[in-house]
Amino acid sequence: MTLADAITPGAIGLAALAACWIMLPAWLPNPIAALFGGGRPIDGGRVLRDGYRVLGNGKTWRGFVAGVLAGLAIGAVEIAVQGYPLPVPLPAQTPMTVFALSAGALLGDMAKSFFKRRLGKDRGAAWPVVDQFDLVVGAFVLLALVDPGWIVANISLPVLVFIVILTPLLHRAMNLIGYAAGIKEEPW
Repeated sequence: MTLADAITPGAIGLAALAACWIMLPAWLPNPIAALFGGGRPIDGGRVLRDGYRVLGNGKTWRGFVAGVLAGLAIGAVEIAVQGYPLPVPLPAQTPMTVFALSAGALLGDMAKSFFKRRLGKDRGAAWPVVDQFDLVVGAFVLLALVDPGWIVANISLPVLVFIVILTPLLHRAMNLIGYAAGIKEEPW
């Protein structure tokens, strides 16, 4: 098979669809956490020796739970649909992969917040590239810990390319929507 044979509209479309299917449980938790967040911060208000909060007020238990539950809900729909004949082959989600993608996305966002505080960046301050890919890194790290074989079996190079292309586009779109709706204080 030549490279030209591999790069057909059908193959590109399947890779894009597989990327979306895989990442839905990771993409959904962050906007849901922002929408339903508030309440008790995960760090309990603790300040480290550097004078900055561990995570900040933007990372709350209510937002974390709501985000993970949203990821689990969309993942449950994906798992249920897998039981029916589909017109195209899609990666098989499992309860463990859905949980890892959902929780990992939010844990990646929390890790980014921790390092933003250590660098003296305020809540909401832009951190280009890191702001867009923290959820992907967190989701893949947790997924690699719980089911590394699933990653190898389902995330091909074309799928990974689409994840890298689509994630910042969706991130930007969701932030603009959240800003316009008054959920976010900044549009990035």
